[in-house]
Amino acid sequence: MENFALILIYLIIGTLLRRIRQFPADTGTVLNQYVLFVALPALVLQKMPLLTFSSQLWIPAVMPWLLLLVTAGAVLLAGRLLHWDRNVVGALMVVLPLGNTSFLGYPMVEAFYGDTGLPFAIIYDQAGSFLALVTYAAILAAWFNPASDARPSASQILRKIFLFPAFIALLLGLALKGTSYPPFMALLLDSLAATLVPVVMIAVGFQLRLKLETGQTTPLMLALGFKLLLMPAIALALLWPLQAQPLLAQVVVLQAAMPPMITAGAVAIGASLAPRFVAALVGVGLLCSFVTLPLWFWLLGA
Repeated sequence: MENFALILIYLIIGTLLRRIRQFPADTGTVLNQYVLFVALPALVLQKMPLLTFSSQLWIPAVMPWLLLLVTAGAVLLAGRLLHWDRNVVGALMVVLPLGNTSFLGYPMVEAFYGDTGLPFAIIYDQAGSFLALVTYAAILAAWFNPASDARPSASQILRKIFLFPAFIALLLGLALKGTSYPPFMALLLDSLAATLVPVVMIAVGFQLRLKLETGQTTPLMLALGFKLLLMPAIALALLWPLQAQPLLAQVVVLQAAMPPMITAGAVAIGASLAPRFVAALVGVGLLCSFVTLPLWFWLLGA
């Protein structure tokens, strides 16, 4: 609970910094870039040696894609039945299937399950959420973008995947598994990785927005109910017959319960897909997750 309280404090600090004129409007973006290029790769390199190979490692890699298919189908069905605006449907198609499994997922998994749960969280994020972001989300954002006919090419998608720093760190960490880092290298990775949680949560607080346009309340509430409550329940149901080891199953369900991904929200906003709605979806989802995530942690423990 101390770690959980720290995360809330970092979030509040970020929201307060936004009110100080000395911090430019793009401060949150700059902090996110630091996390993507420095702190996150360091964390991946630090934690991958903790990974214990087993026949069930495919589960955290495949589960995000199964949930993506279910979520995308549900959004299309709801949009058609309830006659939602095309931009809202496009925004939900891009953002809702993807959880905040790195920026929020890593600190939450560490807070609830310690270091031993992080390798499973990393696999879920890198093999699932991240790959879906640079493939599925990029394609759907271009497809629904009302102002563009461009579609990302296969070479552009592959380039994004293989040049993403955390993905490179993942491959390097797997290649170095079984070897010990030199003391200074271990110290460097520890110090850089320790900056991820405070920096990213301050960035999230700085970017938090809660404004909506007329007619967007119902899609927002239904989407968040699906993402925070129904999606992890679906993940739990899919895991039930697999007899997954307890820690792996708990981490997978908790990752499935993460609120909508901030980076996917940025992709949707960049594609002009209901920007105010997306900002509220990410912001309100984040706030609600501070209630739903401890609830899921308690339910999984029970």
